[in-house]
Amino acid sequence: MPDDATSLSIVIPTYRRERVLIDTIEALLRLEPQAAEILVVDQSASHEPVVAYTLQRFVREGRIRLARLQSPSIPAAMNLGLRIARGKFALFVDDDIQPAPGLIQAHLAAVAKAGVELVAGRVIQPWDTEPIFACAEPKEGFVEQFFGGNFSVDRKIALNLGGFDENFARAAYRFEVEFAYRWRHSGRRIFYEPRACLHHLKCSSGGTRAFSDHLRTARPDHAVGEYYCLLRTWRGWPSLRGMVGRPFKAIATRHHLRSPWWIPVTLIGEIRAAAWAISLALRGPKLAPPC
Repeated sequence: MPDDATSLSIVIPTYRRERVLIDTIEALLRLEPQAAEILVVDQSASHEPVVAYTLQRFVREGRIRLARLQSPSIPAAMNLGLRIARGKFALFVDDDIQPAPGLIQAHLAAVAKAGVELVAGRVIQPWDTEPIFACAEPKEGFVEQFFGGNFSVDRKIALNLGGFDENFARAAYRFEVEFAYRWRHSGRRIFYEPRACLHHLKCSSGGTRAFSDHLRTARPDHAVGEYYCLLRTWRGWPSLRGMVGRPFKAIATRHHLRSPWWIPVTLIGEIRAAAWAISLALRGPKLAPPC
């Protein structure tokens, strides 16, 4: 496949998804125009027999490429996608989505229209009240951040910036914010294109939800990314205020108001997360090698 200015690979990092992963792939295969390829980066130890069979059938038919990671890591899976995808651009999407018609075309058109190498697409969440795929609202423009479940990026530029920091462990919260920070500080811009749209199904199992319910655990899996991102994008007083205020924000929820016995459990998790994040920050970022 030529690495030309219009080639785009769809990359799907996935972890412990079953039928919804197949549904996502089939929906992406129906898009017109089609992507140059669909690359699935699977971090699951195993699948249900019918899902495993279907994935292998897709591979045999040349409809997808399949890569595997033994240890689950969202940024590591995305870095692998950056390295081995064949298109000039990689379009990252979640493994539980329904794409709007024209998703690929909208991403590529935004690159040409805005003269950028990173396009942030629109994600409609299940709780959004507007109809699915009401995507053409006139709110396009340059932004500072993007959502990790729908964005396209020039692979080589992303890799030469170090890719995604693999210190963002477990749920990897805020890894996009840290990458966007490095991207902007390299002198590049991010363009938001609402027509590049998908509907996030937000399945109740697998994905980041495999790392427990963050409201009912003392584990630091979710909060560590928040603290680490603040340390990696340090802005003085605002970041310090964020570090100090984060534990209070974590317990200022309806869940904790209704069930206050979870407050000390959550605070333990926040303390563990902050300590882990400081340790990670002291060791320095874990970035991908340049291409």
